[in-house]
Amino acid sequence: MYRANDRRYDTIKYNRCGYSGLKLPEVSLGLWHNFGDTAVYDNMKKLCFTAFDNGITHFDLANNYGPEPGSAEKNFGRIVKENFLPYRDEMIISTKAGYDMWPGPYGDWGSKKYLTASLDQSLMRMGLAYVDIFYHHRMDPETPLEETMEALNQAVRSGKALYVGLSNYDGETMKKAAAILKDLKCPFIINQNSYNIFNRTIEKNGLKDACAEEKKGIISFSPLAQGMLTDRYLKGIPSDSRIVTDGRFLNADQLSDSRLACIRGLDRIASERGESLAQMALKWVLKDNVVTSVLVGASKPEQILDNLKVIKSAPFTEEELKKIDEFS
Repeated sequence: MYRANDRRYDTIKYNRCGYSGLKLPEVSLGLWHNFGDTAVYDNMKKLCFTAFDNGITHFDLANNYGPEPGSAEKNFGRIVKENFLPYRDEMIISTKAGYDMWPGPYGDWGSKKYLTASLDQSLMRMGLAYVDIFYHHRMDPETPLEETMEALNQAVRSGKALYVGLSNYDGETMKKAAAILKDLKCPFIINQNSYNIFNRTIEKNGLKDACAEEKKGIISFSPLAQGMLTDRYLKGIPSDSRIVTDGRFLNADQLSDSRLACIRGLDRIASERGESLAQMALKWVLKDNVVTSVLVGASKPEQILDNLKVIKSAPFTEEELKKIDEFS
């Protein structure tokens, strides 16, 4: 039976999530990749053990993470049952619903029918009585926002979720949703969006400013731009790269000559700071205390340990931020 490191809370930093009582580790583990049925189970366990042993208490999933959809939750549930049950009260486990999950009109988007059924299925796959955070995964242009928010509220009132969040929302829609959830007295505390040096959409669509104004947390997924903001592609595309083995979320076309030149320029800035490109990229996302946590994915335990070095990373100078902007 797994026994956690007794000193797991000694070094990692925990940030308060918006205006709430919940704190999240500065670095969280995302199970978007490497936890489906095509991955190796023993490696999944090592990733979870390494994370928790170093103070990463937050594990983030979604109903459709795989492949196949649902398999990441199933595999994580097995890991929890076999190893983490004594530590459940020290863990933050989140899941989401909003993307295509099963055939027919009730397995997608934001209806109360879909969200309620999906959460029940997620809990069953993971063998849990509740999740700590339940997200709506994307905006639905057709379902009334009030209905989707009521589904989130029901998840909390039923005891199946402690808090709720929104993912891939823009600033204007998030503020409308926040008003509805406030009236319902539903604990909406966090937004999950892609945010990194190359992708600054939440700055352009008002989400980042709206979160600061509404006192909501932000957790960034893809803070390393699917691996582009690492040293992995500085010398070409490795044979075991996600581009070669998967290709759904990162492909060779995205690594154009101009993009590679930017990556090399950013790597030089990181070297001057005495850190890896990945560490600098994570620090950049966290630089102004608006983002609560960064979600990192990993295929090897060593990658988690490397990313955790961001905790000791130095603040940026104005000159460094200007140089980063030039390459973004």
